[in-house]
Amino acid sequence: PAAAAASSVAPTGRGIEPIPEVDFSRYGEVVSEPLSRIKRISGAFLHRSWLNVPHVTHHDEADITELEAFRQSLREEATQRDVKVTLLFFLMKALVRCLRQFPTFNASLSADGQSLILKRYFHIGIAVDTPNGLIVPVVRDVDKKGIFELAAEIGEISARAREGKLKPDELQGGCMTISSLGGIGGTAFTPIVNAPEVAILGVARARMAPVWNGNSFDPRLMLPLDLSYDHRVIDGAEAARFLAYHASLLNDIRKLLL
Repeated sequence: PAAAAASSVAPTGRGIEPIPEVDFSRYGEVVSEPLSRIKRISGAFLHRSWLNVPHVTHHDEADITELEAFRQSLREEATQRDVKVTLLFFLMKALVRCLRQFPTFNASLSADGQSLILKRYFHIGIAVDTPNGLIVPVVRDVDKKGIFELAAEIGEISARAREGKLKPDELQGGCMTISSLGGIGGTAFTPIVNAPEVAILGVARARMAPVWNGNSFDPRLMLPLDLSYDHRVIDGAEAARFLAYHASLLNDIRKLLL
């Protein structure tokens, strides 16, 4: 009997014992609902990434008080162009600058794990919440596009993502991914790296907070940033510098013009 019990929870190929099967109906009424196709596919992918990539998450925050004021000033022009300008587009432009400054983040580990493949393009994945689960379309050549162009393109891509009309090649080729929960809530989270990318940027909800200016406290709009990364490729100091630089660009978006 002991041998039979052991065989029912035999280790997986990685030596990790699976979660035992439980008959939940023993404890009350249950209903079984199949996972959506997207969740089945993404679940297997996330599980593989979690097992293969040594994840570490670094947390920081950016003062986006002036950035938010500037974003609000664009509302009239955005309405005329029939687009919606969100914080995401500024995050993307700042991320491209960071990838230029820290090329190790714009890379993938070779299959044999012996070298880095450095990318000379800047394609950013954006996590989109759909009725069937999370999907990550890739916006290409973000470095060559302005805020309004990104707003129009991402609005169209997001709509097709929710309708399930994206093509497979629109989900491939990303350099780094942004996962934003700011529209929902939360103060921090630990996103899973979208392998074979080596890092992912998570964004939680901005909040007003008192910030000491040297003489008194000022109310400032602070944005939580969460950077998960592959520790085989990126060390903690690199991650801290990367996220600090990203925060500095959001603190003063004029730096994006330099």
